[in-house]
Amino acid sequence: MKNLGAMMKQAQQMQARMQEMQAKLEAMTVEGAAGAGMVKVTLTGKGDLKRLAIDPSLMAADEREVLEDLIVAAHADAKQKVETMMAEEMQKATAGLNIPGMGGGLGGFKLPF
Repeated sequence: MKNLGAMMKQAQQMQARMQEMQAKLEAMTVEGAAGAGMVKVTLTGKGDLKRLAIDPSLMAADEREVLEDLIVAAHADAKQKVETMMAEEMQKATAGLNIPGMGGGLGGFKLPF
């Protein structure tokens, strides 16, 4: 039963770290850009759109398709940065914990998936 108690303690630590990480991510922002910075998108660490900045030169009617493509590209850039940031925060949150499947080692415990 000693191992079960240790696992429960680790699970509680993991839960606390995950809650801290969620709050931290919510407070962080990431900016993605496209078109040499002519379109900028700001996302929260959770991926919510907070701001969209468009260079006025792209507001011409004949630039509509270019603008649409740049918005999509800027969002993709920001989203990739959010995913990288989330992965780094997850690694920090699970550091030192011996949780199966979380990079902390299996500790002799095998999961069915």
